[in-house]
Amino acid sequence: MLYIIDKLLRNYYPYEYAESVFDIDYSALASMGYKAVIFDIDNTLVHHGDDSTPEVDCLFAEIHSAGLKTLLLTNNDEERVQRFIKNIDTLYVCDADKPLQDGYKKALDMLGVKAEEAICAGDQIFTDVLGANRTGIPSVLIHYVYIPGVTKIGKKRYIEKMILWFWRRSRKYSHRLGGIIKKEK
Repeated sequence: MLYIIDKLLRNYYPYEYAESVFDIDYSALASMGYKAVIFDIDNTLVHHGDDSTPEVDCLFAEIHSAGLKTLLLTNNDEERVQRFIKNIDTLYVCDADKPLQDGYKKALDMLGVKAEEAICAGDQIFTDVLGANRTGIPSVLIHYVYIPGVTKIGKKRYIEKMILWFWRRSRKYSHRLGGIIKKEK
């Protein structure tokens, strides 16, 4: 039965799952041969609509020092992206129409890498993960950024939880990047 469900859901399964972008071992990604990281912004790096934080700015410096290129792939407009990257040196594609493949392909061209040389990190299965998977880019689902005390989440988040339940039980599709999540200290 799980085989049939896996077959139906495989385009929605991330390669890996992380609680936060800060939990990914970017040096490990570089040592595995990856050359670039494509990020969503809202609810992946910061809460929806927020500016970048000093921690995110430092994260991008850390990623670059590991030898990886970065690019922001977002459905936001240019004004939002410009405000976000004020202190970050990174490429970007705005108005990307995720999960359509055109934005992902443009991102790969701008980065000068092949799909298998990049990973895509985002908080939504139905945009970030699906679009990356359709384009052949390994995907990392990031638990969405939330504000403590806020209990209301969208209906899609409940469906995503169900998909993740099946993903965690899948032998073929879960943890395909292995070894990129930092161990708790």
